[in-house]
Amino acid sequence: MDILEIIKGRRSVRSFERRPLPGDVVEALKEALIWAPSAGNLQARRFYFVYNERIKEALVRAALNQRFIAEAPLAIVCCGNRTIERFYGRRGVDLYMIQDVAASIENLMLLAHSLGLGSVWVGAFDEEEVSRILNLPDHLRPLAIVPVGYPAHRPSPPPRVSKEEAVVEVP
Repeated sequence: MDILEIIKGRRSVRSFERRPLPGDVVEALKEALIWAPSAGNLQARRFYFVYNERIKEALVRAALNQRFIAEAPLAIVCCGNRTIERFYGRRGVDLYMIQDVAASIENLMLLAHSLGLGSVWVGAFDEEEVSRILNLPDHLRPLAIVPVGYPAHRPSPPPRVSKEEAVVEVP
């Protein structure tokens, strides 16, 4: 697949088969995460790969009972590292840290799709509860949960705004 085909084909998958991910696939997902760009190449992000059923069930409760988190063989909790503030002040924490994690998640999701996997970006959850569940250090902030697995169902593409509506060309 070429990259534009991968971008256009990726979907938010919320229904997963109950089959584990091979080790080489998991390693490739890790590579996709760490090779995303980051502010000042500080890589102010950490990723928790959760396979444990009990912990995934706790994440479901923290995420407004979004059951598909526990149904996926892997749930990745994506965290920003607040120590970026030492280099970039408040803008580092309020923007760059979040952008760094977002770029990693996009890499992850595109690679997952190219490998025949499904994923979904979950932002609706209680950050304090997720921090407690994973016993995160104070400098890490959970920003997203991304369940990953083989899709049991692939949704149809959602409508998109036109390029003319989304893009303003400045002469």
